[in-house]
Amino acid sequence: MSCPLYIKINDRDNVAIAVNEIKAGTQVMEGVTASQDIPQAHKIALEDIPAGGAIVRYGVVLGYAINPIRKGDWINETMLELPTPPSVDEMRFATNLVTELPEPPVTVWEGYPVEGSMFAGTRNILGISTTVQCVTGVLNVAVERMKRELLPKYPNVDGIVPINHAYGCGVAINAPEAKVPIRALRNLAKHPNFGGELMVVGLGCEKFTVEMLLDEADISPENVIILQEKKGFDAMIDALMEMADKKLARLNERKRQTLPLSSLLVGMQCGGSDAFSGVTANPSAGYAADMLVKGGATVMFSEVTEVRDGVYLLGERCVNEEVGRKLAAEMKWYDHYLEMGQVDRSANPTPGNKKGGLSNIVEKAMGSIAKSGSSPIVEVLSPAEKPSKHGLIYAATPASDIVCGPCQLASGIGLQVFMTGRGTPYGLAAAPVIKVCSRNDMKEQWPDLIDINAGPIATGDASIQDIGTLLFNEIIDVASGRKQSFAEKYKLYNDLCIFNPAPIT
Repeated sequence: MSCPLYIKINDRDNVAIAVNEIKAGTQVMEGVTASQDIPQAHKIALEDIPAGGAIVRYGVVLGYAINPIRKGDWINETMLELPTPPSVDEMRFATNLVTELPEPPVTVWEGYPVEGSMFAGTRNILGISTTVQCVTGVLNVAVERMKRELLPKYPNVDGIVPINHAYGCGVAINAPEAKVPIRALRNLAKHPNFGGELMVVGLGCEKFTVEMLLDEADISPENVIILQEKKGFDAMIDALMEMADKKLARLNERKRQTLPLSSLLVGMQCGGSDAFSGVTANPSAGYAADMLVKGGATVMFSEVTEVRDGVYLLGERCVNEEVGRKLAAEMKWYDHYLEMGQVDRSANPTPGNKKGGLSNIVEKAMGSIAKSGSSPIVEVLSPAEKPSKHGLIYAATPASDIVCGPCQLASGIGLQVFMTGRGTPYGLAAAPVIKVCSRNDMKEQWPDLIDINAGPIATGDASIQDIGTLLFNEIIDVASGRKQSFAEKYKLYNDLCIFNPAPIT
């Protein structure tokens, strides 16, 4: 099968993207000849567009031409004026509820049940929570010793993960929005992959106290170590080693069990996106998401600025007005958050996004939404909230990879699927991350970092259904511990960046 020159998404589109670089003078289609070199993934005008005329991709207006554009011209980010964002006060709810979803190949997986948790663990990890960044140095030294001296004794434990963060002191702990980082750290402490074992390290003088992190019933010498109460460094390390040994011994008794998909929570995220992301990688993830939901699993997608321009499409998929109103409220909150910083959603796209053919946030958002599939949205969460329902969930988080990831972890994901066009070695220590790329060139560049290649969709060598099913099976295998993703294999773990919209003092 010959590789197509271009991809046009919707009949209403007046642009197409180049599958590979198109040289000037190439006839792209009947009546359209490239007037200049069109870089891979960038847009070519399929008709003359006057100044002020709409530039349309995905059947939606990406923006308006600043100057006249001729048929066959290269269209890039310098040529568009951003449209007004859609109003969240005029959305329709529950008007596009798709119930016919693709059947999953399996409806069970192998996981670790956790008492009191809706969702099971995909890994068996000792998680060590902290109340303040000040303890990080001591804890990191202790964790190195734990991994070297203790972990080999407990072969059923996958690892030890310190929950180090930059929160805890020098912050406005009673500010209204302090609830966001506090909620995140409280929920992280009880992540399903930590098996219900609590181990907390505090300093003793911080604003974020142990009482804020844990429920009263969980605060005990068996779970909490305060460094200022120890007589010197050696005593600190000895106490940490002793507590970890006891926790590891209990975790070592855990065994995987065959569980229904209803006990699996999967996060969907994208980063380093390009113009292929919304054509190949994200739609494949969306197909896998629909299969997961059909099988009873729960799937979470996020990134406020990367859905804002298509939020009306999400509103139509909300199961009722209550869910829709929560979606609208989260969009308004984030609009205000950006206004306070004197920016808007146009601050989102990166130089890499633009180099990959994404002209603005509208184009990025329309591709980003594709990773949610077509399932009804059953719940909308504020940042780092835990789900209360099964199905497709929208979790309102920043779009930044290293902030969205910890927010989704705090919500309890056992595994994350991460789509990329430009490439990123991103990973999480507390949960495996499966990397899906949007184009063949990316897989060829990073063959040992990309788990699933959706590029064959662009070249006509595979369908969205083919790659989506492949990804579904990968999710089940990685969640069940039968496989490791490359990020997990190489321990490519990003620092945890806890979202803190409250003031720092």
